[in-house]
Amino acid sequence: MLRISTYLRAIAGQSPAPRAAKPGSTRAPVVIWNVLRRCNLTCKHCYSTSADIDFKGELDTAEALDVIDQLHAAGVKVLVLSGGEPLMQAQSLLKFFSRLKSEGVNTCIDTNGSILTSTVKQLLEYTDLVLLDIKQIDNEKHKQLTGVTNERTLAFVDYLSQTNHPTWIRYVMVPGYTTDSDDLHALGKRLSGMHNVEKLEIQPYHKLGVHKYEAMGWEYQLSSTPSNTQEELEKAKAIFLQYVKEVVIN
Repeated sequence: MLRISTYLRAIAGQSPAPRAAKPGSTRAPVVIWNVLRRCNLTCKHCYSTSADIDFKGELDTAEALDVIDQLHAAGVKVLVLSGGEPLMQAQSLLKFFSRLKSEGVNTCIDTNGSILTSTVKQLLEYTDLVLLDIKQIDNEKHKQLTGVTNERTLAFVDYLSQTNHPTWIRYVMVPGYTTDSDDLHALGKRLSGMHNVEKLEIQPYHKLGVHKYEAMGWEYQLSSTPSNTQEELEKAKAIFLQYVKEVVIN
């Protein structure tokens, strides 16, 4: 999950809030919106009930814009769009983010970085922060884990670096798939020198994806995959800190 309080302070420039609000004080809410369920990857460890199909009952553009107006009226100052893969609806999101920026709302997209079109590039101009999920730096291992190669995601990384776009990298530690030290070093070296990368978040592997596979009638292929040890997570953090200025374990 996202470290919301940290993200809010970082993007909105606020100081840390106290544990308990003082009488009469208010805090601007942060909203994470899974704007669609469709996704163009088939990650074995994904917890979301997503697939590369259209799902019924999702909001159309007019309905979503109405929600955005309601969020603004409620005092929302930070909106994180996730999914599914939100960039599959980049044209609609361009309208959303244009509206949000005119209303003074800070914007963030959580993406796998596999789509980079002219519309996506326009959308990024209205995006304050990109949370980029890099699944694996090794191309073949990436394909084994997600069903596709990683060339498009790495091209997205390079574009964000070229445009100096504020970025946080998110990396899930899936035992047997993404925990090899050589792969961690290779990813760190790829990110080294990219001054737009403000942070790398290590996401421990969990089995929240089991319900997704049950709901879809699929076999969960990672049923025998163990959880990460703390030693494994700390080792990955130490490796990444050789290349990225800030690394946290979520």
